[in-house]
Amino acid sequence: MEEPEQAAAHKYLTVRDHLASLVAQELRVGDAIPSERHLSQQFGLSRMTVRQAVDTLVTEGVLVREQGRGTFVAPQRIDFEMRLTTFGEEMRSRGMTPATTVLTAQVVSATPDVATALEIEPRDKVHYLYRVRSADGTPMCIEQVWVPVALAPGLFDDGPPASMYTALRDRGLAPEWGEDTLSADEATDTEASLLGLGDARAVLRAERRTYSVDGAAMFSRACYRADRYSVWVPLRAPRPTLVPRRRDNDARPVDHERSPAAAPAAADATTPAAASVAGASGGRP
Repeated sequence: MEEPEQAAAHKYLTVRDHLASLVAQELRVGDAIPSERHLSQQFGLSRMTVRQAVDTLVTEGVLVREQGRGTFVAPQRIDFEMRLTTFGEEMRSRGMTPATTVLTAQVVSATPDVATALEIEPRDKVHYLYRVRSADGTPMCIEQVWVPVALAPGLFDDGPPASMYTALRDRGLAPEWGEDTLSADEATDTEASLLGLGDARAVLRAERRTYSVDGAAMFSRACYRADRYSVWVPLRAPRPTLVPRRRDNDARPVDHERSPAAAPAAADATTPAAASVAGASGGRP
């Protein structure tokens, strides 16, 4: 790198580090950062260089721009870690207060895609739960959950359970392992309204199949607001182990040699392999 380029890079990083320090030590969520004009005068830099530093922090989720208003400190993102925990457990572990708004809780006929995921016949009866999950009063995700009625009769007799995992455990169907498929998408109008999204409609979608020792126990779809979540992926060296691998007529784990790409996910059901995850994500049912 030539000397002028090195100097420009250094100046850009100086502004970025200054803003990051302000966010960490002085400013609170929702506070406005100094204007580009102020920063330009403070550091003796062009507004283009200052804007580059701000853009980086916006991309990292540290700052958020609001059209016509300015740039503000963004809410802290929540790690979307791959593990079988409930939404409530995840939020409480972060010092946040979880809440749930149930939109629908009823018995319906399984559609072909739900039946395939649960390894049952189409039109078999399933418990269906549709809800919005919030933390500290802010909507965080929308969930749809299906559980076979034959597997857990009377699941909604006393109202929808606060925790589907706990309800399954109480019926001897403790979740043992699962798999998530993650994808980036744009929220629908209904989802944007339920999540309180503005112009930015990016969401993270997760489909999960949860297994007990007897097979598929629950299927769920979740839509997370992308401005509040980031995916956290632990990695480790591959090694042979017991892998929960689906077969046509048997959903129980089998022992086999894995490819390096599959090894981290299968080793302890906590790590994703590509987009499909053997394990589970950051706190849902």
